[in-house]
Amino acid sequence: MQHIKTPYGQIAVKVWQDTHTLSTLAPVVLLHDSLGCIQLWRQFPGLLAQATRRRVIAYDRAGFGHSAPRAGYIGDDFIEAEAQTVFAELLKAKEIDQFIVMGHSVGGEMAVNVAAAYPERCVGLITESAQSVLEPITRAGILEAQQLFADPEQFKRLARYHGEKTAWVLSAWIDTWLGAAFDNWSLDPVLPSVKCPTLVIHGELDEYGTTAQAKRIADGVSGSAQLELMAGIHHVPHREAEQQVLTMLSNFMAALA
Repeated sequence: MQHIKTPYGQIAVKVWQDTHTLSTLAPVVLLHDSLGCIQLWRQFPGLLAQATRRRVIAYDRAGFGHSAPRAGYIGDDFIEAEAQTVFAELLKAKEIDQFIVMGHSVGGEMAVNVAAAYPERCVGLITESAQSVLEPITRAGILEAQQLFADPEQFKRLARYHGEKTAWVLSAWIDTWLGAAFDNWSLDPVLPSVKCPTLVIHGELDEYGTTAQAKRIADGVSGSAQLELMAGIHHVPHREAEQQVLTMLSNFMAALA
């Protein structure tokens, strides 16, 4: 685990690679979901590094996991802002030129903004269970989760990963997405600026968004797009169907720089 400085304090970063990793290949940067962190990717980054022979880099967003605490409201523009703030500092600190970016859930929305912000450097975009517009099912799923984490035992389970920051982490997700400022949110303004090849993965049983979310991303980007709708899969395809997702990613990245 390493730490780098950002406008929001230090963030935790971890890199996976082995003797078979090819330094000539663009690394993969992973962006976690609304309650996620490096630890919650579990064994997936290491398996991805082995399968693709690429360096895999994941970081805890500011306020999450092992990164510095972050006070107050996360901001209505936090999805767009990630590309120009923390992600920019990561590229600088790790001396990354070209890269592939993959994001899960809200990390997928951030990944879209990253790909749009760095069109000459981002050689591939992968979204997994990303939202592209706010649907009723999205807020219904968040409200259900809000009730779940009102249970002290469930809160304690999440606190294993975020410690004293857990209440802030929950608020950054629940209060933001349920707020009026997000009523008309969508990725539509930024999707046309994505020029690189894009892989869009979505479970057909995703409890936070219908398959229309994924189709909107695939149809909206300017570069080539591959849409993978996974039958019987919910919100975390890389955990529910790990090997299937690794195969998809390996095949997709084989054609990239």
